[in-house]
Amino acid sequence: MATKKEVVHSDSWPQPFPVMPFSAAVKCNGMVYLSGNIGIDPKTNKLVEGDIKGRTKMIMTIISGVLKDAGSDINNIVKCNVFLKDMADFGAMNEAYLEFFPDPAFKPARTCVQVAGLPLGTDVEIECVAHL
Repeated sequence: MATKKEVVHSDSWPQPFPVMPFSAAVKCNGMVYLSGNIGIDPKTNKLVEGDIKGRTKMIMTIISGVLKDAGSDINNIVKCNVFLKDMADFGAMNEAYLEFFPDPAFKPARTCVQVAGLPLGTDVEIECVAHL
């Protein structure tokens, strides 16, 4: 039996590039896999100005919206991967990130790494996997 995959379309997801070689998210076997998100405001398709906290909040807001459109919820996230341009931003990113996971008993599994560069010169990108 073939595995059914379904592309998730979401108005919560910014469209900064004319042709994107990937989907916002894909549902498969009871899970939803989100592409990496950067702090682009979906209304303007521009990076959120200011600091990493503001961009992290925007990323998590986008993730919440895409998950909702997929039939899931931010509380269903089981794994996040965070990519930082500078590990010195770890604390500030965490402050904004934790606002979206207020339950002290549950936080998703997570990896956080420093990378040489990110799309559009941003300082943070987050991808995740959630169950439906």
